[in-house]
Amino acid sequence: MFKVILKRTVPASKEKELLALITQLRVGASGQEGYISGETLHNAAKPEEYVVISIWDSGKSWRKWLESEARIAVQTQIDELLGTPTICETYVYPHMTHSV
Repeated sequence: MFKVILKRTVPASKEKELLALITQLRVGASGQEGYISGETLHNAAKPEEYVVISIWDSGKSWRKWLESEARIAVQTQIDELLGTPTICETYVYPHMTHSV
C-alpha cells in the first residue's frame, strides 16, 4: 500500500471553502483506479492545520491521479485560496520499496 499525507494550513475564515474543495478531491479520487480510502483530520491543538491521508494500491495509481487535469484544477484552487502550497509526503511500509 501507498499512503499519501497532504498538509495544509487554513485561516478559520476560509475553512468552509477548503473543506468543500477537499470533498471535491475525495470524490474525484474515489473514482480512480487504485484508490483505497481517505480521511481528513485537523489538529486538535492547532485547528488551522489540516491533514488528508489517502491510501492507494501503488505509487503508480497515486501519480496518475496526482497528474490528472481534474486534480490539478482543484489543487490550484486550494493553493490560491490558502496562499501557500500544500505539503505532500508519500509513505510505504518499511518492508516495501517504491519509486515516486
